[in-house]
Amino acid sequence: MKVFEKSNIDKICFSNRIIRSATHEGMADDDGFATDELKKLYLRLAKGGAGAIITGYTGIQPDGKSPLYNMTMIHKDEFIPKLKEITDAVHEYETPIILQIAHCGRQTRSKITGFPTLAPSAIRDKFYSEDMPRALTVEEINTIISNFVSAISRAKKAGFDGVQLHAAHGYLLNQFLSSHSNRRTDEWGGSTQNKFRIISEIFKRARESVGNYPILVKISAYDNQKNGIRIDEAVEFAKMFQDVGCSGIEVSSGVFEDGLYTMRSEALPAEAAMAYTFKYKTLPSIIKSIATPLLKIFLKQPKPLLKFNLDAAEQIKKTVDIPVITVGGMNNIKDINHVVENENIDFVSMARPFIIQPNIVSQFQKGDQAASKCIMCNYCSLIGEERPLKCYYGKLPKENL
Repeated sequence: MKVFEKSNIDKICFSNRIIRSATHEGMADDDGFATDELKKLYLRLAKGGAGAIITGYTGIQPDGKSPLYNMTMIHKDEFIPKLKEITDAVHEYETPIILQIAHCGRQTRSKITGFPTLAPSAIRDKFYSEDMPRALTVEEINTIISNFVSAISRAKKAGFDGVQLHAAHGYLLNQFLSSHSNRRTDEWGGSTQNKFRIISEIFKRARESVGNYPILVKISAYDNQKNGIRIDEAVEFAKMFQDVGCSGIEVSSGVFEDGLYTMRSEALPAEAAMAYTFKYKTLPSIIKSIATPLLKIFLKQPKPLLKFNLDAAEQIKKTVDIPVITVGGMNNIKDINHVVENENIDFVSMARPFIIQPNIVSQFQKGDQAASKCIMCNYCSLIGEERPLKCYYGKLPKENL
């Protein structure tokens, strides 16, 4: 099978074409330092045959910290030694590891970060509606660019094989790319070129700092927001990414305001949302008991459940020469092999299948398993607001039963 052949993205050598997609682990300590628990997780993935590991998103500055539990940070040199322990350990298994870096922008809470919430424009996020974000000044935009570049430099010093800019799922770089969240009238908004400016500046300044070090990107090729990103504009962005020297593009979709657009499920995980999501967990029990069944009935889940970003990835691949990765509902070896063999897509990445089974690639390769055991309940994502990454298999922890 082609999927199990060695391949490359830029200077990074992969043992196969199945990548562990970035997944928030919540396994840093309270100050954002990587822990032994995080190292053990990556080692399980490396031993389990992952072609490469993309880490969970890592914060480039404190005011962009994740609202989820204990985000890993890289905004100071002091974070490098613990991260270097991880890369050294993973490399013993000849597995590449790529650091995803991010600023959450308006998709966080000042209660979590301790700072005002910032965004390209002062537009309230429908989910994180407690905070009205303040529009970034040009000086602040340049500081964020510098901090992305510093994070890339630290990632290189820490031994990561490359970095991935998180420009998907409604986080800050995605907020700049989308006319839904970027309504600026200066050089940082308006036209497609202006919306892309923050990305092009990160690449330009990073190349001056780290040379030809591999820099990948994750994008949302489409979402469900008015004036949001659509595939035709995503194709234009992809060309721009190639032009500025991007090493590879992972194609995803959706933003937080879309609900479970990014991580789809057959049934709405209403019980987990009511127990762990900050917007709902403090509601009176009587309201929860009424709202939970109603949400399941009236809040429709997006379809399809499988391969839902493949069409977007195919359209992008037709216009660029750099590697393209598709993610989203890729959970069985038949589909994965078909995509790589017949759809001209270079790599497939998965998130949830690796949570329940870090060795799933080895199982695929040995022929011991044809599909993931993941039931796509999404409890892992919702409970991740308060706890480290874990598969819950559709069941709440005992104290919430």
